[in-house]
Formats: sequence, C-alpha cells, structure tokens
Amino acid sequence: MTIQEAQNKVDEWIKTYGVRYFSELTNMTILTEEVGELARIMARTYGDQSFKKTDLEKNLADEMADIMWVLMCLANQTGVDLTEAFNKNMEKKTNRDKNRHINNDKLTQS
Repeated sequence: MTIQEAQNKVDEWIKTYGVRYFSELTNMTILTEEVGELARIMARTYGDQSFKKTDLEKNLADEMADIMWVLMCLANQTGVDLTEAFNKNMEKKTNRDKNRHINNDKLTQS
C-alpha cells in the first residue's frame, strides 16, 4: 500500500464509520497522546523502567499504527499529500546531511 492509498483508506473509513473527522486540534491532541503511549512502551522495552500490568497488553506495532492513523487524519484535514511531503523531506535531509553523518566520528567508531 502506498502512503496515498493509506490516506485514502483512512478518509474512506472516516466517511463510512467515523461520521466526520474530529477537529484538527482534537486530532493533534490525540496524536500527542498516541506518541506518549509509544514512548511508554519504548521506555519499558528498551529503557530502564519495568512494565506495569496495564502495559503488558500494549503492542509496539499497534501504537505506531495509531500514530500513522492520526497523522493521516491530520494530513487529510489540512490538504497535505504525505507522499509529496515525505519525498521533499527526504531530499532536504539528503542535501543537508549527505556528508554530515558519514563524517561523524561518534557514529563511525565501533
């Protein structure tokens, strides 16, 4: 599935089952909440915190998908083509950082 196909699928779901999009501000708040849920799993899986019983049923992939979902809602609401935005962002990063990381001794030392 392409990014555009995913954006279209989210839009179709909202129009079929969701009644309407939540407001942009509500979706921004939900996005922040979802990133926090991902952060909780990351801190407990890869960091020093231990899992609480309520965290055990959380799924890393599902939390990442939740973030993608809300981001696509926001993109649809604001007229952002995420494929185009992603491609422009990759070009920006490549032009800006094409030598930066390769020449970073902190990254190339084993």
